Parts: sequence; C-alpha cells; structure tokens
Amino acid sequence: MRTPPPTFRLARLGLLLALAAGTALAGDPTPPPQAATAPAPALPAWEQLSPAQREVLIAPLRERWNANPDERARIYAHAQGWRSMTPEQRARARHGLHRWERMDPERRTQMRALFGQMRTMTPEQRKALRERWRAMTPEQRRAWVQAYPPGAND
Repeated sequence: MRTPPPTFRLARLGLLLALAAGTALAGDPTPPPQAATAPAPALPAWEQLSPAQREVLIAPLRERWNANPDERARIYAHAQGWRSMTPEQRARARHGLHRWERMDPERRTQMRALFGQMRTMTPEQRKALRERWRAMTPEQRRAWVQAYPPGAND
C-alpha cells in the first residue's frame, strides 16, 4: 500500500495531535447537554500547558519515532516541510486531508493512480488528463485505473 503524500501525513499528524489535546483536556468524555452547545474554552498557549498536557500531545509522535527507526529521516523532513508552509498552505493541506478521509476506497485508489501519473507530466499534460478524467464515466475511470494502477510509475 502506498503512503499518502507528505502534506497528508503531516496534516494527519497535526490533526491527531489536536485530537489528543482535546481528549486530554476535556476530562469527562460525555459533556452535560447544555455544554454541547456552549463554545469550547480556549486552550492555553504551549508555554501554559502543564507537563502532563504536553506529554499527551507529544507521546504519539515519540512512539512513532521510536517504533520506526528507518522512517526517522522522512518524519523529520516532513516536519520541516510542514514548518516551512505558510498558514494558507497548511489550511489547504488540512482541507485536502479532510477530503481524503471522506473518500470511499475506490475513489482513493483512483486518486492515487491519477497522482502517480500526473507527477511525471508537464502542467499542460496534467490539465489535459484532468479534463479527460472529468469527461469519463465511472466505468471508464475504473478501466483507466486498471490500465494505470497506483504505483505503476514508482
């Protein structure tokens, strides 16, 4: 199975860290009914987090780092890439991650195949393929993916 592009992995890591923080700081997982409509309290800046709160945020990354010594250079490079992104680029990456998470497995396979083909194309060729793809029926798309399966260009 191919791994998603770096921006998806980085966005997923950020999302996981945010979810971990919310879980750790929330306390009781079932809020009272009136609290469900109230806005969530603002979380403090990193410097104001307790050591336990920071540990909750960092632990998943530490586990992944220690469990995958061969992946450390890639993890570090992705973290550097995420850090160098503008807020707008990060927002686009998060949006893409959310779209990816909502896709059904067949659609993900199609997108992997398209990405694999487009990464070697010129901008003009990419545009032409996108236009052709949009004009295809679902059956034609399935046939195209069979002809150009994900990972075929790797």
